[in-house]
Amino acid sequence: MNYTDKIYVAGHRGLVGSAIVRALQKDGFSNLILKSHEELDLLDSRAVATFFSKEKPTCVFLAAAKVGGIHANKADPVGMLFDNLAIQNNVIKSAYESGVSKLLFLGSTCIYPRLAPQPTPESALLTGEFEETNKSYAIAKVAGIGLCQAYAKQYGAKFISVIPANCYGPGDSFDAEKAHVIPMLMRKFHDAKVSGASNVTSWGSGEPMREFLYSDDLASAALFLMEKYDNPEIINIGTGEEIRIKELAEAIKDVVGFEGEILWDASKPDGAPRRILDVQKLHALGWKHSVSLTEGLQKTYEWYRESNPHG
Repeated sequence: MNYTDKIYVAGHRGLVGSAIVRALQKDGFSNLILKSHEELDLLDSRAVATFFSKEKPTCVFLAAAKVGGIHANKADPVGMLFDNLAIQNNVIKSAYESGVSKLLFLGSTCIYPRLAPQPTPESALLTGEFEETNKSYAIAKVAGIGLCQAYAKQYGAKFISVIPANCYGPGDSFDAEKAHVIPMLMRKFHDAKVSGASNVTSWGSGEPMREFLYSDDLASAALFLMEKYDNPEIINIGTGEEIRIKELAEAIKDVVGFEGEILWDASKPDGAPRRILDVQKLHALGWKHSVSLTEGLQKTYEWYRESNPHG
């Protein structure tokens, strides 16, 4: 990327998109195209085509998506599949037709099979069944990757796809119906602390293992790969470190300062038993994460307290 390039960040208000914008601005990129949902509905194919034809961005970061945790995926599988397919198809198609030089598509670790090898290498894609709790979202993301690869194969487009570990940080959704595990637990502990509750109940057994990536680290890797990586084959972005959900809960509890008890509702789904990415490919290119989980949780909670309307 050149500093004069027109760069469009789709989904710039979201967790990942906002981090990418911060990273671009920090590195001196100022010619950014940022459109809210009200200004540009990515579900509207005609509006997207008109936008790309008029603006003609040089580079695109496709971070826009309909997202949510286990509850949201279970409650709205149609929306997860249909909306994400539409967003991806509209942006990727219009990007190619308007002459975009390079596009980076954000996939998700949930695309890998439920019982994939751990740590999971890129080669594990489509070697087994999806995790049922986020199947619709995973199918959509795989389709987006496939479309980028098809444009690369058929037309030589430099459209790359990255697979980030579970991401968290400033700008995350703390909505009770949509939040992923870190913001969900952070909000529960915060609300319990404010209300003086003696305990907090969390979904599942707490036994699954997960890897977590701070949003600014993901943004750093995205910019790095936009410069260094042209291969249409997917590449993982992660820390190569994992933690049990029970231990994560204790860490968040400490950061928030909640002194009550954590209860576990084992009748609720756990999701995949273990999920950590093999990041050897990314490390070999010269990128590694810089923000520890403890530091990232502290920064995220600081942001939440500053923006939290609930006290």
